Amino acid sequence: MLGSAESPRQRRAKRSGGRAGNVRRSGAAAIQQVPWIIPQNRDAPTTPLDEEAIERIHNGAMRILEEIGIYFLNEDAKAVLKEAGCDVDADTDRVRMDRDFVMEQVAKAPAEFDITPRNPAHKVTVGGDSVLFVNVSSPPNVMDLDRGRRPGDRNSFQDLLKLTQYFNCLHFVGGYPVEPVDLHASTRHLDAVQDKLLLTDKVVHAYSLGAERVEDGIEMVRIAGGLSHEEFDAAPRMYTNINSSSPLKHDWPMLDGAMRMARRGQPVVVTPFTLAGAMAPVTIVGAVTQQTAEALAAVALLQCVKPGAPVVYGSFTSNVDMRSGAPAFGTPEYMRATQISGQMARYYGLPFRASNACAANAPDAQAAWESGFSLWACISAKANIVFHAAGWLEGGLTASYEKLVMDCEMLQQLSHYLLPVQASEDDVAVDAIAEVGPTGHFFGATHTQERYETAFYSPFLSDWRNYERWSAAGSEEAPRRANRIWKQILAEYEAPPLDPAIAEELRDFVERRKREGGAPTDF
Repeated sequence: MLGSAESPRQRRAKRSGGRAGNVRRSGAAAIQQVPWIIPQNRDAPTTPLDEEAIERIHNGAMRILEEIGIYFLNEDAKAVLKEAGCDVDADTDRVRMDRDFVMEQVAKAPAEFDITPRNPAHKVTVGGDSVLFVNVSSPPNVMDLDRGRRPGDRNSFQDLLKLTQYFNCLHFVGGYPVEPVDLHASTRHLDAVQDKLLLTDKVVHAYSLGAERVEDGIEMVRIAGGLSHEEFDAAPRMYTNINSSSPLKHDWPMLDGAMRMARRGQPVVVTPFTLAGAMAPVTIVGAVTQQTAEALAAVALLQCVKPGAPVVYGSFTSNVDMRSGAPAFGTPEYMRATQISGQMARYYGLPFRASNACAANAPDAQAAWESGFSLWACISAKANIVFHAAGWLEGGLTASYEKLVMDCEMLQQLSHYLLPVQASEDDVAVDAIAEVGPTGHFFGATHTQERYETAFYSPFLSDWRNYERWSAAGSEEAPRRANRIWKQILAEYEAPPLDPAIAEELRDFVERRKREGGAPTDF
Protein backbone atom coordinates (compact mmCIF):
# COMPACT_ATOMS: atom_id res chain seq x y z
CA MET A 1 0.00 0.00 0.00
CA LEU A 2 1.31 3.41 -0.92
CA GLY A 3 0.19 4.92 2.35
CA SER A 4 2.35 2.60 4.43
CA ALA A 5 5.52 2.69 2.31
CA GLU A 6 8.67 4.08 3.86
CA SER A 7 9.88 7.37 2.47
CA PRO A 8 13.44 7.67 1.15
CA ARG A 9 14.21 9.81 4.20
CA GLN A 10 12.90 7.10 6.56
CA ARG A 11 15.01 4.50 4.76
CA ARG A 12 18.05 6.75 5.03
CA ALA A 13 17.41 7.28 8.74
CA LYS A 14 17.09 3.55 9.35
CA ARG A 15 20.33 2.84 7.47
CA SER A 16 22.26 5.55 9.30
CA GLY A 17 21.08 4.57 12.77
CA GLY A 18 18.50 7.34 12.99
CA ARG A 19 20.91 10.07 11.82
CA ALA A 20 19.07 11.24 8.70
CA GLY A 21 18.43 14.52 10.43
CA ASN A 22 21.99 14.99 11.60
CA VAL A 23 22.20 18.42 9.98
CA ARG A 24 19.56 21.06 10.58
CA ARG A 25 18.62 22.57 7.24
CA SER A 26 16.62 25.71 7.72
CA GLY A 27 16.59 28.57 5.28
CA ALA A 28 16.45 31.05 8.19
CA ALA A 29 19.15 29.49 10.34
CA ALA A 30 22.63 31.01 10.47
CA ILE A 31 24.28 27.65 9.95
CA GLN A 32 23.62 23.97 9.36
CA GLN A 33 24.54 22.28 12.61
CA VAL A 34 24.47 18.81 14.09
CA PRO A 35 21.78 18.08 16.68
CA TRP A 36 22.51 17.83 20.40
CA ILE A 37 24.45 14.60 20.88
CA ILE A 38 27.11 13.34 23.26
CA PRO A 39 29.91 12.07 20.97
CA GLN A 40 31.21 8.63 21.82
CA ASN A 41 34.92 7.98 21.25
CA ARG A 42 35.18 4.22 20.79
CA ASP A 43 38.62 4.38 19.17
CA ALA A 44 41.61 2.90 20.93
CA PRO A 45 43.65 5.68 22.58
CA THR A 46 47.14 6.67 21.51
CA THR A 47 49.58 5.36 24.13
CA PRO A 48 53.07 6.86 23.79
CA LEU A 49 54.34 5.03 26.89
CA ASP A 50 54.43 1.32 27.67
CA GLU A 51 53.26 -0.17 30.97
CA GLU A 52 56.73 -0.01 32.51
CA ALA A 53 56.99 3.72 31.82
CA ILE A 54 53.52 4.38 33.22
CA GLU A 55 54.49 2.52 36.39
CA ARG A 56 57.62 4.68 36.58
CA ILE A 57 55.50 7.87 36.44
CA HIS A 58 53.11 6.42 39.04
CA ASN A 59 55.97 5.54 41.37
CA GLY A 60 57.48 8.99 40.85
CA ALA A 61 54.18 10.63 41.77
CA MET A 62 53.88 8.42 44.86
CA ARG A 63 57.42 9.36 45.91
CA ILE A 64 56.51 13.05 45.60
CA LEU A 65 53.46 12.50 47.83
CA GLU A 66 55.34 10.39 50.36
CA GLU A 67 58.76 12.05 50.52
CA ILE A 68 58.48 15.63 49.26
CA GLY A 69 54.84 16.36 50.07
CA ILE A 70 52.25 18.79 48.76
CA TYR A 71 51.62 22.14 50.45
CA PHE A 72 47.96 22.69 51.42
CA LEU A 73 47.41 26.37 52.23
CA ASN A 74 44.06 25.72 53.92
CA GLU A 75 43.54 24.92 57.59
CA ASP A 76 40.33 22.92 57.02
CA ALA A 77 42.02 20.78 54.36
CA LYS A 78 44.99 20.09 56.65
CA ALA A 79 42.64 19.15 59.50
CA VAL A 80 40.77 16.68 57.26
CA LEU A 81 44.01 15.10 56.07
CA LYS A 82 45.53 14.96 59.56
CA GLU A 83 42.44 13.18 60.86
CA ALA A 84 42.77 10.73 57.94
CA GLY A 85 46.28 9.86 59.12
CA CYS A 86 48.45 11.98 56.84
CA ASP A 87 51.69 13.59 58.05
CA VAL A 88 50.82 17.28 58.38
CA ASP A 89 53.48 19.86 59.22
CA ALA A 90 51.55 22.75 60.76
CA ASP A 91 54.50 25.15 60.45
CA THR A 92 55.10 24.73 56.72
CA ASP A 93 51.66 23.53 55.45
CA ARG A 94 53.41 20.48 53.96
CA VAL A 95 51.37 17.27 53.84
CA ARG A 96 52.86 13.87 53.12
CA MET A 97 50.62 10.96 52.12
CA ASP A 98 51.30 7.25 52.09
CA ARG A 99 50.76 5.68 48.66
CA ASP A 100 48.40 3.05 50.03
CA PHE A 101 46.26 5.83 51.52
CA VAL A 102 46.25 7.74 48.23
CA MET A 103 45.27 4.73 46.15
CA GLU A 104 42.55 3.77 48.65
CA GLN A 105 41.02 7.24 48.35
CA VAL A 106 41.33 7.42 44.56
CA ALA A 107 39.54 4.07 44.28
CA LYS A 108 36.46 5.61 45.94
CA ALA A 109 35.94 8.11 43.10
CA PRO A 110 33.43 7.12 40.38
CA ALA A 111 34.75 6.30 36.92
CA GLU A 112 31.61 7.76 35.36
CA PHE A 113 28.80 10.08 36.46
CA ASP A 114 26.01 12.25 35.05
CA ILE A 115 25.43 15.99 35.49
CA THR A 116 21.85 17.23 35.01
CA PRO A 117 21.29 20.98 34.42
CA ARG A 118 17.98 22.84 34.68
CA ASN A 119 17.02 21.42 31.29
CA PRO A 120 17.22 17.62 31.70
CA ALA A 121 17.46 17.24 27.91
CA HIS A 122 21.00 18.64 28.25
CA LYS A 123 22.15 16.06 30.80
CA VAL A 124 25.72 14.90 30.15
CA THR A 125 27.69 11.79 31.09
CA VAL A 126 31.27 12.33 32.24
CA GLY A 127 33.59 9.35 31.75
CA GLY A 128 33.52 6.19 29.67
CA ASP A 129 33.58 6.92 25.94
CA SER A 130 31.79 10.29 26.22
CA VAL A 131 33.45 13.43 24.82
CA LEU A 132 32.12 16.76 26.12
CA PHE A 133 33.12 20.17 24.80
CA VAL A 134 33.25 23.33 26.95
CA ASN A 135 33.36 26.91 25.70
CA VAL A 136 36.35 29.19 26.27
CA SER A 137 36.67 30.12 29.93
CA SER A 138 38.20 33.00 31.91
CA PRO A 139 40.13 35.25 29.46
CA PRO A 140 40.37 38.87 30.62
CA ASN A 141 40.09 40.20 27.05
CA VAL A 142 37.72 39.73 24.13
CA MET A 143 38.17 40.23 20.39
CA ASP A 144 36.19 40.40 17.18
CA LEU A 145 37.05 41.65 13.72
CA ASP A 146 34.91 44.78 14.04
CA ARG A 147 35.94 46.10 17.47
CA GLY A 148 39.38 44.55 17.91
CA ARG A 149 40.89 43.38 21.19
CA ARG A 150 39.48 44.98 24.35
CA PRO A 151 38.90 44.23 28.04
CA GLY A 152 35.98 41.91 28.71
CA ASP A 153 32.60 43.41 29.59
CA ARG A 154 29.15 42.11 30.42
CA ASN A 155 27.75 42.63 26.93
CA SER A 156 30.49 40.50 25.39
CA PHE A 157 30.10 37.97 28.20
CA GLN A 158 26.40 37.67 27.38
CA ASP A 159 27.09 37.42 23.63
CA LEU A 160 29.45 34.49 24.18
CA LEU A 161 26.90 32.79 26.43
CA LYS A 162 24.31 33.10 23.67
CA LEU A 163 26.71 31.57 21.15
CA THR A 164 27.44 28.75 23.61
CA GLN A 165 23.73 28.06 24.02
CA TYR A 166 23.19 28.11 20.25
CA PHE A 167 25.87 25.62 19.26
CA ASN A 168 24.75 22.05 19.88
CA CYS A 169 28.38 20.87 19.82
CA LEU A 170 29.05 22.72 23.10
CA HIS A 171 27.86 20.74 26.11
CA PHE A 172 29.01 22.81 29.10
CA VAL A 173 29.09 26.48 30.03
CA GLY A 174 32.57 26.98 31.45
CA GLY A 175 33.84 29.63 33.80
CA TYR A 176 33.13 33.07 32.37
CA PRO A 177 33.65 32.95 28.57
CA VAL A 178 35.24 36.33 29.11
CA GLU A 179 35.75 38.10 32.41
CA PRO A 180 33.14 40.92 32.63
CA VAL A 181 35.51 43.38 34.26
CA ASP A 182 32.92 46.17 34.17
CA LEU A 183 31.10 44.34 37.00
CA HIS A 184 32.48 44.86 40.49
CA ALA A 185 34.52 41.88 41.66
CA SER A 186 32.52 41.49 44.88
CA THR A 187 29.22 40.91 43.08
CA ARG A 188 30.41 39.89 39.62
CA HIS A 189 29.72 36.22 40.30
CA LEU A 190 26.07 36.96 41.12
CA ASP A 191 25.37 38.73 37.82
CA ALA A 192 27.52 36.29 35.84
CA VAL A 193 25.98 33.08 37.17
CA GLN A 194 22.51 34.60 36.83
CA ASP A 195 23.28 35.40 33.18
CA LYS A 196 24.44 31.81 32.67
CA LEU A 197 21.23 30.42 34.11
CA LEU A 198 18.94 32.79 32.20
CA LEU A 199 20.71 32.76 28.81
CA THR A 200 21.58 29.04 28.74
CA ASP A 201 20.08 25.79 29.99
CA LYS A 202 23.25 23.70 29.82
CA VAL A 203 25.48 22.51 32.66
CA VAL A 204 27.12 25.52 34.33
CA HIS A 205 30.32 26.12 36.29
CA ALA A 206 30.93 28.10 39.47
CA TYR A 207 34.38 29.38 40.37
CA SER A 208 36.01 27.73 43.37
CA LEU A 209 37.19 31.01 44.85
CA GLY A 210 36.17 30.90 48.49
CA ALA A 211 32.99 30.29 50.42
CA GLU A 212 30.67 33.00 49.10
CA ARG A 213 31.18 32.47 45.38
CA VAL A 214 30.69 28.73 45.60
CA GLU A 215 27.78 28.85 48.04
CA ASP A 216 26.04 31.54 45.97
CA GLY A 217 26.61 29.54 42.79
CA ILE A 218 25.22 26.39 44.37
CA GLU A 219 22.12 28.19 45.60
CA MET A 220 21.48 29.85 42.24
CA VAL A 221 21.76 26.55 40.34
CA ARG A 222 19.42 24.95 42.89
CA ILE A 223 16.86 27.73 42.46
CA ALA A 224 17.08 27.67 38.64
CA GLY A 225 16.49 23.91 38.65
CA GLY A 226 13.42 24.22 40.89
CA LEU A 227 15.12 21.79 43.31
CA SER A 228 14.92 21.26 47.04
CA HIS A 229 18.23 21.12 48.91
CA GLU A 230 17.81 17.35 49.19
CA GLU A 231 17.21 17.00 45.46
CA PHE A 232 20.23 19.14 44.66
CA ASP A 233 22.51 17.13 46.94
CA ALA A 234 21.26 13.81 45.59
CA ALA A 235 22.93 14.17 42.16
CA PRO A 236 25.46 16.34 40.29
CA ARG A 237 23.88 19.54 38.93
CA MET A 238 26.91 21.76 38.23
CA TYR A 239 30.71 21.58 38.45
CA THR A 240 33.86 23.48 39.32
CA ASN A 241 37.51 23.34 38.33
CA ILE A 242 40.50 23.93 40.59
CA ASN A 243 44.12 24.50 39.64
CA SER A 244 47.10 23.77 41.83
CA SER A 245 49.60 26.57 42.29
CA SER A 246 52.40 24.59 40.71
CA PRO A 247 54.85 23.52 41.82
CA LEU A 248 53.43 21.44 44.69
CA LYS A 249 50.83 23.79 46.23
CA HIS A 250 47.04 23.94 46.57
CA ASP A 251 45.82 27.35 47.71
CA TRP A 252 43.17 28.39 50.23
CA PRO A 253 40.25 29.65 48.08
CA MET A 254 40.23 26.82 45.57
CA LEU A 255 40.51 24.15 48.27
CA ASP A 256 37.71 25.82 50.22
CA GLY A 257 35.41 25.90 47.19
CA ALA A 258 36.30 22.36 46.13
CA MET A 259 35.53 20.94 49.57
CA ARG A 260 32.18 22.75 49.67
CA MET A 261 31.30 21.33 46.26
CA ALA A 262 32.35 17.82 47.30
CA ARG A 263 30.23 17.96 50.47
CA ARG A 264 27.19 18.68 48.27
CA GLY A 265 28.08 15.86 45.85
CA GLN A 266 29.02 18.21 43.00
CA PRO A 267 31.92 17.38 40.62
CA VAL A 268 35.37 18.91 40.94
CA VAL A 269 37.86 18.90 38.05
CA VAL A 270 41.39 18.94 39.48
CA THR A 271 43.79 20.47 36.95
CA PRO A 272 47.40 21.26 37.84
CA PHE A 273 48.87 24.02 35.67
CA THR A 274 52.24 22.45 34.95
CA LEU A 275 54.17 24.16 32.19
CA ALA A 276 57.32 22.14 31.49
CA GLY A 277 60.42 24.22 32.09
CA ALA A 278 58.59 26.85 34.17
CA MET A 279 56.40 25.36 36.94
CA ALA A 280 57.39 21.73 36.30
CA PRO A 281 60.41 19.77 35.06
CA VAL A 282 61.38 20.47 31.47
CA THR A 283 60.87 16.84 30.44
CA ILE A 284 57.36 15.81 29.43
CA VAL A 285 57.25 12.77 31.72
CA GLY A 286 58.69 14.81 34.59
CA ALA A 287 55.93 17.40 34.18
CA VAL A 288 53.25 14.70 33.99
CA THR A 289 54.69 13.05 37.10
CA GLN A 290 54.38 16.29 39.05
CA GLN A 291 50.93 16.91 37.56
CA THR A 292 49.82 13.47 38.73
CA ALA A 293 51.05 14.01 42.28
CA GLU A 294 49.33 17.39 42.56
CA ALA A 295 46.07 16.07 41.10
CA LEU A 296 45.92 12.93 43.25
CA ALA A 297 46.65 14.90 46.42
CA ALA A 298 43.48 16.95 45.89
CA VAL A 299 41.47 13.90 44.79
CA ALA A 300 42.47 12.12 48.01
CA LEU A 301 41.41 15.14 50.07
CA LEU A 302 37.99 15.33 48.39
CA GLN A 303 37.39 11.62 48.92
CA CYS A 304 38.13 12.14 52.62
CA VAL A 305 35.60 14.97 52.66
CA LYS A 306 32.95 12.82 50.98
CA PRO A 307 33.71 9.27 49.83
CA GLY A 308 32.53 8.77 46.27
CA ALA A 309 32.55 12.49 45.43
CA PRO A 310 32.75 12.87 41.62
CA VAL A 311 36.16 14.12 40.49
CA VAL A 312 38.04 14.43 37.21
CA TYR A 313 41.79 14.13 36.57
CA GLY A 314 42.71 17.28 34.66
CA SER A 315 45.72 17.88 32.41
CA PHE A 316 47.11 21.23 31.36
CA THR A 317 50.73 20.26 30.85
CA SER A 318 52.49 21.91 27.96
CA ASN A 319 55.83 23.50 27.22
CA VAL A 320 56.96 27.11 27.23
CA ASP A 321 58.94 29.09 24.69
CA MET A 322 62.32 28.94 26.40
CA ARG A 323 63.35 32.21 24.71
CA SER A 324 60.49 34.24 26.22
CA GLY A 325 58.92 32.07 28.92
CA ALA A 326 55.52 32.36 27.23
CA PRO A 327 53.23 29.31 27.25
CA ALA A 328 53.13 27.35 23.99
CA PHE A 329 50.14 25.23 23.01
CA GLY A 330 49.22 22.98 20.14
CA THR A 331 52.82 21.84 20.03
CA PRO A 332 54.12 18.28 19.66
CA GLU A 333 55.02 18.40 23.37
CA TYR A 334 51.47 19.43 24.29
CA MET A 335 50.05 16.58 22.23
CA ARG A 336 52.30 13.98 23.84
CA ALA A 337 51.72 15.35 27.35
CA THR A 338 47.96 15.15 26.80
CA GLN A 339 48.12 11.58 25.50
CA ILE A 340 50.33 10.48 28.41
CA SER A 341 47.98 12.24 30.83
CA GLY A 342 45.14 10.22 29.36
CA GLN A 343 47.12 7.07 30.09
CA MET A 344 47.52 8.17 33.72
CA ALA A 345 43.83 9.00 34.13
CA ARG A 346 42.88 5.54 32.87
CA TYR A 347 45.53 3.99 35.17
CA TYR A 348 43.66 5.49 38.14
CA GLY A 349 40.19 4.85 36.75
CA LEU A 350 39.27 8.55 36.67
CA PRO A 351 37.51 10.63 34.01
CA PHE A 352 39.95 12.81 32.08
CA ARG A 353 39.93 16.51 31.19
CA ALA A 354 42.17 18.21 28.60
CA SER A 355 41.96 21.46 26.59
CA ASN A 356 41.82 22.99 23.13
CA ALA A 357 44.56 25.55 23.58
CA CYS A 358 46.51 27.77 21.21
CA ALA A 359 48.97 30.63 21.56
CA ALA A 360 47.97 32.51 18.38
CA ASN A 361 47.04 36.18 18.73
CA ALA A 362 44.37 36.22 16.01
CA PRO A 363 41.91 33.80 14.38
CA ASP A 364 44.40 32.93 11.65
CA ALA A 365 46.17 29.90 10.22
CA GLN A 366 48.33 29.54 13.33
CA ALA A 367 45.23 29.46 15.51
CA ALA A 368 43.68 26.80 13.27
CA TRP A 369 46.67 24.45 13.22
CA GLU A 370 47.43 24.81 16.94
CA SER A 371 43.81 24.18 17.85
CA GLY A 372 43.60 21.36 15.33
CA PHE A 373 46.60 19.66 16.95
CA SER A 374 45.24 20.34 20.45
CA LEU A 375 41.86 18.86 19.60
CA TRP A 376 43.44 15.82 18.00
CA ALA A 377 45.52 15.36 21.15
CA CYS A 378 42.29 15.40 23.17
CA ILE A 379 40.57 12.87 20.91
CA SER A 380 43.56 10.54 20.62
CA ALA A 381 44.04 10.70 24.41
CA LYS A 382 40.34 9.87 24.95
CA ALA A 383 39.62 13.03 26.93
CA ASN A 384 36.13 13.03 28.44
CA ILE A 385 35.94 16.80 28.87
CA VAL A 386 37.64 19.31 26.56
CA PHE A 387 37.90 22.72 28.21
CA HIS A 388 38.30 25.89 26.11
CA ALA A 389 37.01 23.91 23.13
CA ALA A 390 35.74 27.00 21.32
CA GLY A 391 36.94 30.60 21.33
CA TRP A 392 40.39 30.53 22.99
CA LEU A 393 43.23 32.75 21.73
CA GLU A 394 46.54 34.21 22.92
CA GLY A 395 47.33 31.49 25.45
CA GLY A 396 44.07 32.14 27.25
CA LEU A 397 44.30 35.92 27.43
CA THR A 398 41.62 36.55 24.80
CA ALA A 399 38.24 35.14 23.82
CA SER A 400 37.38 35.55 20.13
CA TYR A 401 33.91 35.58 18.57
CA GLU A 402 35.28 34.42 15.22
CA LYS A 403 37.52 31.77 16.78
CA LEU A 404 34.51 30.36 18.66
CA VAL A 405 32.66 29.87 15.38
CA MET A 406 35.74 28.41 13.68
CA ASP A 407 36.35 26.02 16.58
CA CYS A 408 32.72 24.89 16.53
CA GLU A 409 33.25 23.92 12.90
CA MET A 410 36.09 21.65 14.02
CA LEU A 411 34.03 20.28 16.93
CA GLN A 412 31.22 19.37 14.55
CA GLN A 413 33.65 17.65 12.23
CA LEU A 414 35.09 15.68 15.16
CA SER A 415 31.58 14.76 16.35
CA HIS A 416 30.82 13.47 12.87
CA TYR A 417 34.15 11.65 12.73
CA LEU A 418 33.29 9.81 15.97
CA LEU A 419 29.99 8.45 14.66
CA PRO A 420 30.04 4.66 14.28
CA VAL A 421 30.99 3.51 10.78
CA GLN A 422 28.22 1.41 9.24
CA ALA A 423 29.40 -1.79 7.57
CA SER A 424 26.29 -3.73 6.59
CA GLU A 425 26.12 -5.67 3.32
CA ASP A 426 24.25 -2.68 1.89
CA ASP A 427 27.02 -0.32 3.00
CA VAL A 428 29.70 -2.52 1.41
CA ALA A 429 27.80 -1.64 -1.78
CA VAL A 430 28.75 -4.47 -4.13
CA ASP A 431 25.34 -4.21 -5.86
CA ALA A 432 25.85 -0.47 -6.37
CA ILE A 433 29.28 -1.06 -7.86
CA ALA A 434 27.77 -3.65 -10.21
CA GLU A 435 24.97 -1.23 -11.19
CA VAL A 436 27.39 1.57 -12.10
CA GLY A 437 29.96 -0.63 -13.77
CA PRO A 438 33.20 0.53 -15.37
CA THR A 439 31.76 3.37 -17.45
CA GLY A 440 29.24 5.08 -15.16
CA HIS A 441 29.39 7.33 -12.09
CA PHE A 442 27.87 7.15 -8.64
CA PHE A 443 26.25 10.61 -8.45
CA GLY A 444 22.99 9.34 -9.87
CA ALA A 445 23.10 5.79 -8.47
CA THR A 446 20.17 4.73 -6.29
CA HIS A 447 22.60 3.84 -3.52
CA THR A 448 23.95 7.41 -3.56
CA GLN A 449 20.60 9.15 -3.91
CA GLU A 450 19.18 7.36 -0.88
CA ARG A 451 22.07 8.64 1.24
CA TYR A 452 22.89 12.06 -0.13
CA GLU A 453 21.71 13.89 2.98
CA THR A 454 23.74 11.81 5.43
CA ALA A 455 26.69 10.46 3.49
CA PHE A 456 29.04 13.30 4.43
CA TYR A 457 29.33 16.12 6.96
CA SER A 458 28.35 19.52 5.57
CA PRO A 459 30.69 22.16 7.03
CA PHE A 460 29.39 25.68 7.49
CA LEU A 461 32.71 27.50 6.98
CA SER A 462 34.22 25.60 4.05
CA ASP A 463 33.63 26.71 0.48
CA TRP A 464 34.48 23.99 -2.04
CA ARG A 465 33.73 25.85 -5.28
CA ASN A 466 36.55 26.16 -7.78
CA TYR A 467 38.62 29.30 -7.60
CA GLU A 468 36.95 31.01 -10.57
CA ARG A 469 33.43 30.65 -9.14
CA TRP A 470 34.66 31.42 -5.61
CA SER A 471 36.44 34.63 -6.60
CA ALA A 472 33.68 35.77 -8.98
CA ALA A 473 31.15 35.58 -6.13
CA GLY A 474 33.31 37.78 -3.93
CA SER A 475 33.57 34.98 -1.38
CA GLU A 476 34.91 35.63 2.09
CA GLU A 477 37.79 33.95 3.83
CA ALA A 478 36.95 31.87 6.89
CA PRO A 479 37.36 34.53 9.64
CA ARG A 480 35.12 36.96 7.76
CA ARG A 481 32.48 34.27 7.22
CA ALA A 482 32.72 33.44 10.92
CA ASN A 483 32.16 37.13 11.66
CA ARG A 484 28.98 37.12 9.60
CA ILE A 485 27.78 33.88 11.19
CA TRP A 486 28.10 35.00 14.83
CA LYS A 487 26.22 38.18 14.04
CA GLN A 488 23.38 36.23 12.46
CA ILE A 489 23.31 33.78 15.38
CA LEU A 490 23.00 36.62 17.89
CA ALA A 491 20.24 38.17 15.80
CA GLU A 492 18.36 34.85 15.83
CA TYR A 493 19.03 34.01 19.48
CA GLU A 494 16.13 33.16 21.77
CA ALA A 495 16.63 32.56 25.48
CA PRO A 496 15.71 29.05 26.67
CA PRO A 497 12.42 29.00 28.59
CA LEU A 498 12.43 29.31 32.37
CA ASP A 499 9.42 29.42 34.66
CA PRO A 500 8.79 33.15 35.45
CA ALA A 501 8.39 32.40 39.16
CA ILE A 502 11.79 30.66 39.22
CA ALA A 503 13.41 33.51 37.29
CA GLU A 504 11.94 35.97 39.80
CA GLU A 505 13.21 33.92 42.75
CA LEU A 506 16.65 33.89 41.15
CA ARG A 507 16.64 37.66 40.69
CA ASP A 508 15.47 38.20 44.27
CA PHE A 509 18.34 36.07 45.56
CA VAL A 510 20.87 38.02 43.51
CA GLU A 511 19.55 41.37 44.69
CA ARG A 512 19.57 40.25 48.33
CA ARG A 513 23.15 38.98 48.11
CA LYS A 514 24.23 42.22 46.46
CA ARG A 515 22.74 44.20 49.36
CA GLU A 516 24.70 41.95 51.71
CA GLY A 517 27.92 42.80 49.92
CA GLY A 518 28.52 39.70 47.83
CA ALA A 519 31.98 38.16 48.27
CA PRO A 520 35.32 39.46 49.58
CA THR A 521 37.84 40.56 46.99
CA ASP A 522 40.93 39.53 48.93
CA PHE A 523 41.92 36.24 50.49
